[in-house]
Amino acid sequence: MEETKKKVRLLHNVKDVRYATVLKARESWSMFSIMSEFVETTEKLSEIQAAVTIFGSARFKPDNPYFEQCCALARKLSDAGFAVFSGGGPGIMQAANMGAFEGESPSVGLNIELPREQISNPWQNVSLNYRHFFARKVGLVKYANAFVVFPGGFGTLDELCEVMTLMQTNNLRKVPLILFGSSFWKGFVEWCREFMLAEKTISPEDIDLMMVTDDVDAVVDRIIDYYEDSQVALTSEQRLRLMYL
Repeated sequence: MEETKKKVRLLHNVKDVRYATVLKARESWSMFSIMSEFVETTEKLSEIQAAVTIFGSARFKPDNPYFEQCCALARKLSDAGFAVFSGGGPGIMQAANMGAFEGESPSVGLNIELPREQISNPWQNVSLNYRHFFARKVGLVKYANAFVVFPGGFGTLDELCEVMTLMQTNNLRKVPLILFGSSFWKGFVEWCREFMLAEKTISPEDIDLMMVTDDVDAVVDRIIDYYEDSQVALTSEQRLRLMYL
């Protein structure tokens, strides 16, 4: 088989030196911006000992039942000693921060700059601002002892699947992952069983990573039971794996 050589355009071969320099400078400064977000995340979140991250739609209004249930859940978690993390915006994120803000533990918002939907809510004791989605997701995942996922859109599914992947690959401890709203999540769980499991693209134990419920108190009990029964302090191996999120 004849080897095919492909031409790759390298910056140092660009004839317009000024153009190449601008491109390299832009990429370099972008790396510093990314690094600064990770540094700030570590400084502000690493000392929080117990936390629950709540995901869900930014589009739910305060009169939506899920909004009200999320607010009640966040308040109970906060009073139980758990900081509550959210994406810092409207909808479920706002409900999570509102409930936690009224409770005993910190309400944490990890805000992102978006062209629409994302407007930071004011119920945040700790507030961080991000330009990069991946840096923000590390903050939402790395410091959480449990995850609660309310109904949402593509962004929520992205967050859910990333958490599941990290736990499936042992890059994250298998902490409680609770899907709230059985009627909403029923189709997703059934699809996982009927198609992904049937095609052996996942294992049976991967399905068991998820708990589905409509009961706020059941969520709180599950998280408290896990926290009390587990070794909260990370092992050296777990710390190393978290470095690669």
